[in-house]
Parts: sequence; structure tokens; C-alpha cells
Amino acid sequence: MRPLPVLNRSLLALAGVVLLGGGLLILFAGLDIYRRHDLVPPAGWPLTAPHDVLLDSADRARWSSQGWWWWPVVIALLALVVLLALWWLLAQLRRRHPGALSVGGTPPQEGVELRDQALSAAIGADAGALPGVEEASVRITGTSAHPRTRVTIGLTPQGEPGAVLEALRAGPLRTASRSTGSPPGPTEVRLRVAHHKAHRVE
Repeated sequence: MRPLPVLNRSLLALAGVVLLGGGLLILFAGLDIYRRHDLVPPAGWPLTAPHDVLLDSADRARWSSQGWWWWPVVIALLALVVLLALWWLLAQLRRRHPGALSVGGTPPQEGVELRDQALSAAIGADAGALPGVEEASVRITGTSAHPRTRVTIGLTPQGEPGAVLEALRAGPLRTASRSTGSPPGPTEVRLRVAHHKAHRVE
């Protein structure tokens, strides 16, 4: 699993827990559930009755006495949190892959499209079958008008990088360009040696 989706899910889970906890706290107080069901909240528990406030007069006076700099700092930190949340939301809404690619050259055939995942899988399967290649993965990024292809290839111990790159260019990449009717776009290729388990010799 890529680090970015893991981070996104962790942030979503954390935000969900915080919002759920805050919502339940307000709901319990608003419906006066503690008194109705004879529940005793922990000492110092906020919002235990419908008319409770998060900060009472004593708390507000105590925090106000910290100095003139206290509330500007709190407001600045809250504004920073809001800006970071908006930035993260916009980053999630921005598409990192084209989705559908037009097929048929320029101009493309109307109504004929190819999903980027299908093209990535096809290029990856062809690249994985090349001599000297142990495994291959392909990801298409960018926009539908300007797609970019990222290829990660795991070489066998006998694989030669130069030969593999030439076979990739003349094989899977050229086949994909011919199949879609579009000229080859920018391609980034990362080569690495695939990991192999040590063989036991007896």
C-alpha cells in the first residue's frame, strides 16, 4: 500500500474519532441523558447538562489573565488548522490520474474512451513478460490531454538495464501508443533489482 493512501486513511480515521466523540458529548448533554438515566460522568467532564457551556466564567477569566498574547496565539493556531484542513481537502479532490483516455488519434473518436487502469494493466503485463524483467508495475498520471506514464521494473539478476529499456520502448510502450492512436507521451522508468529469497544449499 502506498504511503499517501495510508496517511489519508489515518487522518480520516482520526478526524472521524474526534468528530464522533465531540458529537456524542454534545448529544448526551443536550438530551440530558446523564440525569435521565442516573449516569455519573467522570469528575471534570464537560457538558453534562443542557445548559452547560464549554468554558464557564471562571475558566474564561483564568485564561484571559494569561496575558494579551494568549488569545491571538489560540486564534492563529485554529486558523492554521482550518487552512491545513482545506488544503488537504483540495488535495483529495484534485485528480492525480486522467481517469479515461481518448482513443483514435487526433481528433479522437467520439464516445470511445479507455480507462487508465486498463491501459496501465496492459502495459504492466507486457512489460513483466520482457526478458530480464522479474516484475513490472505501471501507473498513468497527469490529465487525459497530457498523460504521463510511470513504469517501475524489477530486474532479474541477469537483466541488463539498457536492453530492458530498449525492449520496453519498442514493445509495450509502442504497442500502447499504436492501440490508442496517440503519440507516445512522457514516460518515467525506474529500474531496480528484484529481491530474491536465498536458496538453501545442503
